[in-house]
Amino acid sequence: MVERYVISIDQGTLSTRCILFDQQGRLVSVAQREHEQYYAKPGWAEHDPTEIWSHLRRTVVPRALEGAGVGPDRITAIGIANQRETTVVWDRRTGVPVCHAITWQDTRTSGYVERLRRTTGDDFFLERCGLSPTTYFSAPRLRWLFDHVEGLRARAERGEVLFGTMESWLIWNLTGGPDGGLHLTDATNASRTMLMNIRTLTWDDELLAYFDVPRAMLPEIRPSAECYGMARAPLPDVPICAALGDQQAALFGQTCFACGEAKCTYGTGSFLLLNTGTELVRSRHGLLTTVGYQIGDEPAVYALEGPIAVTGSLVQWFRDRLGLIHSAPEIETLARGVEDNGGCYIVPAFSGLFAPHWRSDARGVIVGLTSYITRGHLARAVLEATGWQTREVVDAMNADSPRPLRQLKVDGGMTSNNLLMQFLADVLDMPVVRPMVSETVSLGAAYAAGLVSGYWPDLEGLRRNWHRAAQWMPTMDPARREAEYENWRRAVERSLGWARP
Repeated sequence: MVERYVISIDQGTLSTRCILFDQQGRLVSVAQREHEQYYAKPGWAEHDPTEIWSHLRRTVVPRALEGAGVGPDRITAIGIANQRETTVVWDRRTGVPVCHAITWQDTRTSGYVERLRRTTGDDFFLERCGLSPTTYFSAPRLRWLFDHVEGLRARAERGEVLFGTMESWLIWNLTGGPDGGLHLTDATNASRTMLMNIRTLTWDDELLAYFDVPRAMLPEIRPSAECYGMARAPLPDVPICAALGDQQAALFGQTCFACGEAKCTYGTGSFLLLNTGTELVRSRHGLLTTVGYQIGDEPAVYALEGPIAVTGSLVQWFRDRLGLIHSAPEIETLARGVEDNGGCYIVPAFSGLFAPHWRSDARGVIVGLTSYITRGHLARAVLEATGWQTREVVDAMNADSPRPLRQLKVDGGMTSNNLLMQFLADVLDMPVVRPMVSETVSLGAAYAAGLVSGYWPDLEGLRRNWHRAAQWMPTMDPARREAEYENWRRAVERSLGWARP
């Protein structure tokens, strides 16, 4: 029998990658290409959608197929995972974006968001979409575009321009673009726009009216795992069977299918998701209520999410801006050269703080600098910042959820840092587990697509593919842990108070 594969497209913040997986969930071939980051003004962060599509079509997919020595005829299904909230608006007739994509990291809408919170408050939005107004989500960006791109809203009303997050942009192009391309999104990505009703999984009339967004420009909302249609070049006649926001894809790839199971992905930022089952849990402690995934006609599975804006990017800052290391892995060696942080704490609020604080006016601080502090202490403080931010989110989750978290599954590039993983286990006081396949975002998109296409039989079959690679158990003295956590919270208070009048 000729072996067939599932192909996963992971369109991320820094790059786009394509991975082929076999029936055991093993990585067969991978190709990846970075794209340009645009920072035109302070707080702005943009991508060129045309560049991303060109890289996928001309380079990433062909190289992944070439690496496996197969053609598109050996691919069973396509699954797509994507950076969420990043906003693309393009011309329906030509396929040309009206401007660069505004990414999830962009904070240009902070003034507008603050006015929303003062005048309308959080409850109006929480009741409908499960989200509080922040610069993180798509709807404020759409409103900004309407206010700053002449004639855009009128074109949107006439149906001349389309809106979508990155999976919508890719699916539209993969299925023909101006020549009959499908304009759709899935429930996980739609749940990040502030425009979808979190209960009905449909565009909400009151939210559309509030943000003044024409329905004609919006994609159709579909389940996360469903056969959407056939791709054309570069994967002709291969069905597109799944689309999930990257963090929901990681939840699926970590096989967190049961209520109470959680994962945290450690990349540029970090994102902790807790499966709450078919029950919609409204957070009272600074978390987001989001759709975890929806398979076909089955009820949606919900999740609580705690996004952390800066984790891996803090290591990049330490390397590129301060020049204290030459490569990211060096930070672990440097940090191991000291016994502790020397009383130094870094709160990396480069663009404010996400969960559980949601303060765009917070600013980064370094607390406890003395003449005793060395590069090693700073390196340790950089790593520990990720651990303490995770602790804050886990505390909020335990306060919101009737089932306290007992174990944390982890994935992403930072999980190769064993010192950080041990610190996580210590500050969370629970086992931290890393799977054999670290590319869980891509794997989750592949799993969802393969489930629909029949490549994998059911969720239990996917669970059997999951294998533990490493586990860290807590070893820190509880009194020391809580004392250091109190020091961290004091540092956060300084960060939150930095911008106050």
